[in-house]
Amino acid sequence: MIREAFPSDLKAAKYRIREIVERAGLDAFEIIFEVLDYKTINAVAAYQGFPTRYPHWRWGMDYNRLAKGHSYGLQTIYELVINNDPCYAYLLQSNDMITQKMVMAHVYGHCDFFKNNMWYAHTNRKMMDEMANHASRVRSLMGRHGQDKVEEFIDVCLSLENLIDVHSGGIRRKAQQGGPKGERGKDGVPRLKAKSYMEDYINPPEFLASQRATLAGEEAKARNFPREAARDVMEFLIEHAPLESWQREILAMVREEALYFAPQAQTKIMNEGWASYWHSTLMTDEILDDSEVVDYAQKHAGVTASSGRQLNPYKMGIELFRDIEDRWNRGRFGAEYQACDSFEERKSWDRELGLGREKIFQVRRLYNDVTFIHEFLTEEFCRRNNFFSFSYNSSAERYEIESREFQQIKKRLLFSLTNMGNPLIDVVDANYKNRGELFLRHRFEGTVLDMEKAKATLKNLSRVWSRPVHIASRNEKKEFVLSCEDEEITESSA
Repeated sequence: MIREAFPSDLKAAKYRIREIVERAGLDAFEIIFEVLDYKTINAVAAYQGFPTRYPHWRWGMDYNRLAKGHSYGLQTIYELVINNDPCYAYLLQSNDMITQKMVMAHVYGHCDFFKNNMWYAHTNRKMMDEMANHASRVRSLMGRHGQDKVEEFIDVCLSLENLIDVHSGGIRRKAQQGGPKGERGKDGVPRLKAKSYMEDYINPPEFLASQRATLAGEEAKARNFPREAARDVMEFLIEHAPLESWQREILAMVREEALYFAPQAQTKIMNEGWASYWHSTLMTDEILDDSEVVDYAQKHAGVTASSGRQLNPYKMGIELFRDIEDRWNRGRFGAEYQACDSFEERKSWDRELGLGREKIFQVRRLYNDVTFIHEFLTEEFCRRNNFFSFSYNSSAERYEIESREFQQIKKRLLFSLTNMGNPLIDVVDANYKNRGELFLRHRFEGTVLDMEKAKATLKNLSRVWSRPVHIASRNEKKEFVLSCEDEEITESSA
């Protein structure tokens, strides 16, 4: 494996691009670029962008897949960038200079997004060091408990890594301790101090009655475990599963890494769209020489090309950011514009507001993919870009166009993005039937369980919990409960 010194011509291009992006208003972490040959960049990509990870067979499988894809000409990794402070970015040695310039401008867009988008605010900005610490700790545990034993438990943990609360970094879900201040009466309801003649005014009887009902409900909840449904299944297992200390430590490591990567999955369309918008804007306006424009245009077209039924996040993201900029420049938003029902008038609408650049920077700061699509994917945009939704026809054994109708397209896309496309699973009872069994509930919101994956995951949950595990779910036809006891899966009616 070869790690190239950073060439002087690339260094000059980097400094020039950095000056250009700063003038454009981007605010990125310091970026450390390294040039790698294709074998090394595939190895780093197999480690999900980090040069050091804990030993596990899946990295080798990912490397083989990437290496074969490169050998057969099916895929090439042009760049990798890590959400870290400073950011680390890797360039492919075989890229020509035009591609290297495009990639560096693209990377600055990513780094600005990492630094300023609110969904990344809680992420560990020193994750490069943390990943190395995890690798060192796992090797130490393998030396103490045996490689096969530790690696087998890592397999179990990795199958559960999507059972997290992706919002746990920014939302406190657990009930706060303590209640209303004041004296308590014989019924246990808090009361404010009051003279006898003011009692009915300070502590109204109807308010006290509602507080008694609330108190009774809280006492009933206190008898449940957990008191309220727990969204973060991995956190619940870390806190309550009967694990050995080394197992708990590994489960916590896997959860920490899953939470770190979650914002990247939540903002894939926005992140790639933002980076593509800026490399496109800056390359054509300032970075390229006239002789390079045609070659660049061909490379950029390859990045943003649509491919069959698969959504291209680069294409979707860049076109939506361009659409938002154009709409806010021309004033094509708000009650007046929405009330206009003349096609010709809407088409020529231009209030010359010039608010587009300011608006896209605001969007970059506040939104994730779900809110981005929900807010800004319009019927006009879908019609102009020929968007439609697909579904699988089991009788014909192929994907077919499901709809060109706007609401159906938007609904299908939002379903695929909510919770990163994973079903919503809560822990609702950790002492099911008073036998210490774990009961989960799938919150059905249009996403059905993949039964094969669900059964395999249920078995691994049972291994961690050391008792039978159940999950209540439903599909379009029925409600049911899957149970795992002694490695055997059964299904019953809910």
